[in-house]
Amino acid sequence: MSNGNKEVLTGHQVVANAMRQVEPDVVAAYPITPQSEIVEYFSQYVADGKVDSEVITVESEHSAMSACVGSAAAGARTMTATASQGLALMMEIVYIAASMRTPIVMAVANRALSGPINIHCDHSDSMAARDSGVIQLYGEDAQEAYEFTLMAQRLAESEDVLLPVMVTLDGFTLTHTAQVAELLPDRAVSDFVGEYDARYPLLDVENPTTQGPFDMPDYYFEHKLQQVDAMDNVPDRFLQVQEEFNDLSGGSYDGLFETYKMDDADYAVIILGSTAGTAKVVVDELREEGKKVGLLKPWLFRPFPAEEIKDVLLDKEAVAVLDRSLSFGSSGPLYLEVSSALSGEDTKPRLYNYTYGLGGRDIKEDQIAEVFEDLENPDLEDKMRYIGARQ
Repeated sequence: MSNGNKEVLTGHQVVANAMRQVEPDVVAAYPITPQSEIVEYFSQYVADGKVDSEVITVESEHSAMSACVGSAAAGARTMTATASQGLALMMEIVYIAASMRTPIVMAVANRALSGPINIHCDHSDSMAARDSGVIQLYGEDAQEAYEFTLMAQRLAESEDVLLPVMVTLDGFTLTHTAQVAELLPDRAVSDFVGEYDARYPLLDVENPTTQGPFDMPDYYFEHKLQQVDAMDNVPDRFLQVQEEFNDLSGGSYDGLFETYKMDDADYAVIILGSTAGTAKVVVDELREEGKKVGLLKPWLFRPFPAEEIKDVLLDKEAVAVLDRSLSFGSSGPLYLEVSSALSGEDTKPRLYNYTYGLGGRDIKEDQIAEVFEDLENPDLEDKMRYIGARQ
């Protein structure tokens, strides 16, 4: 059970505190709104002697991830943070980080991708990395951002995983606003994450290895399948990490996603990130009116828990999947995953795709209530719909 302290902190501060408690060997990063303060707070901890870490200030995010890959390959526990164009710039090396099986933990303060240039929240940045081989966790609030950062360290470094983990938190909505969060005692976190024992560190000169070589056709395929196997191990390992974290914190994580009043729901929405908090308020209000509605919020997006989500949705009448990013020429990324999960079923709910909140546009309670109202209409057309957009 936790003996932690409750404090009023921004999303920046909770992630920086989690990093301080993990005490990585190396943090390499480049500032970009709305991520910058995460590394600024952490750098202050280093300057004040509160954490023994090497902070590498580089000239770009491409260099930041390159430094992270090098340090992780050498055997150092490594963390970073970025957002939007920063993630896009480092994307070349993100794929390499995954292929080299470097367990880097990366906070991403979700921000719209250019262009036009926009500094506010949507999920286009992290969704652009969904096929990179990086594990993705999405938090609803500051507490989840803090706890997922701690759990990510254990998950990434699991011997049957060894993959980077991206912990996302909505830019400005979570990064810059203050919430009550409970921080665990430093010693408890240190015991939970343990010491990092690198499997094949480059600096082990007694047992030399080759890492990141040119891969010919006779080996490349098998090396990619090793990543597939590692990703397949993630769900079970994440559940195990949750269980151990619950013992430490007194928490109640018990799955790959959260369900909210879904047991008897006829109509449901599926949402990633902070908007789930607003949607829960709407669910409560509609429940008071006697309507059977519910919400499903994925914590783990990569790998996507298709079978588990399918089992929850099959008995529903209609489901709306709310995406905060576009996949041009196709449906939204979250919708595609849910639709694929249900594709082989003869009896399944009506499924609709709503896009909302691009470039930081607010979504309000009455708009989410309208989505539930739409779902009650069995003749509803336009499988792809847009919330709050002038058309």
